[in-house]
Amino acid sequence: MPKQRVVVIGSGFGGLFTAKALRDADVAVTLISKTSHHLFQPLLYQVATGILSEGSIAPATREILRGHRNTTVVTGLVTDIDTEARTVTHRHHDTETTTPYDHLVVAAGAGQSYFGNDHFATYAPGMKTIDDALELRARIFSAFENAEIADSPEERQKLLTFVVVGAGPTGVEMAGQIAELSRVTLRGQFRRIDPAAARIILIDGADQVLPPFGPRLGRSTQRSLERSGVEVVLNAIVTEVDSDSVTWRTADGQTTRVPSAAKVWAAGVRGSELGALLAARTGVPLDRAGRVVVDEHLAVPGHPEVTVIGDLAAVPDVPGVAQGAIQGARFVARRIAARAAGREPDPAPFRYTDKGSMATISKFAAVVKIGRLELTGIVAWAAWLFLHLLYIAGFKSRITTLLHWAISFLGTGRTERVITNQQLVGRLALEHLGQRVTGRLLRGETDVRGEQPRRDA
Repeated sequence: MPKQRVVVIGSGFGGLFTAKALRDADVAVTLISKTSHHLFQPLLYQVATGILSEGSIAPATREILRGHRNTTVVTGLVTDIDTEARTVTHRHHDTETTTPYDHLVVAAGAGQSYFGNDHFATYAPGMKTIDDALELRARIFSAFENAEIADSPEERQKLLTFVVVGAGPTGVEMAGQIAELSRVTLRGQFRRIDPAAARIILIDGADQVLPPFGPRLGRSTQRSLERSGVEVVLNAIVTEVDSDSVTWRTADGQTTRVPSAAKVWAAGVRGSELGALLAARTGVPLDRAGRVVVDEHLAVPGHPEVTVIGDLAAVPDVPGVAQGAIQGARFVARRIAARAAGREPDPAPFRYTDKGSMATISKFAAVVKIGRLELTGIVAWAAWLFLHLLYIAGFKSRITTLLHWAISFLGTGRTERVITNQQLVGRLALEHLGQRVTGRLLRGETDVRGEQPRRDA
């Protein structure tokens, strides 16, 4: 009897841990991902600020799963899911392939949400991919380089003003690292500017930073950020972003416009466009963020063979963090393995176990919340280091990360400061060209205008 076919879409925490959990099951797994790597997304900000290389947090998926004899890894962008024929269509450059399935696990993740202002993305990149982090690195370090040769004080001040939108963990970590970069790492390396004069502004619509961490840790984090030189603006909604400035409105109606060349968007997420595709194929509802409203077993209602996990799944009381995806992956894998063995899966619904939250602020400063336990300072920072090192996939990546951390945290250097024009404008150039152009570019064709780009393409 042929093995049941499991197709997993996505190589993030959800996709990778589904494949891992099915290692000993009597199934044939095909993991399809638009990238060739597994991304440890919580450390993207360290790539963006020159601490880590992209390879340190993005090992090849094939290498991680090389010992899984029942798993095939395929690089491709999923373009269609036919839930009637039970097939997935995916494209890699000009090659289109259709893969059949008996069980489908959609772990395609989420992208950045600009709350209806998608034009902000041109000037304020999000941070969801390696490309995003490298672009932000180029924008941040280019701002200092351009300030060094700027003629007017006004232009210099604009270039040395960094705005981070969103005071969740990613925004807090980015703002803290830009402050440390300007005040410590770059000290004495320029002749016409003082990097420490850089202005770093962190903006959020909430009334505290890190809202899920509670008031006490929020206040502690804000004090730590302000001591490092970050200006924290709360109860403020960003109303406009352009090439030269950011404008926001506070709760009292006051509007402020600040000239700024380098902006980071760390506010809001929206589900992958595969969520909308599933909705069109099955009628499953989506929430306001474009996430799929699944049943108690993380399945699409009416389609028990199709499950959605991770950031693309709308599940009550499950936050969009790695543990939510990992626990969902293991739950779904157990159910698939049971069916493959001819057993009925456990009827118990999915239950998420909150293992806590943590965020770094700067060197030797972090906050950790695990149940009622709240930690700050160097103890929290050490816990953050240990747990993040534990979850990085691959021994080589752990060793590389540890060495980079030693250089950055025990000293003042950052080894990953290389920037290129391709990093700076590559995303915008590809968005301008549109979809389905890579193959033609590689063949040397000149007329390569493609289709309107997909946000998650």
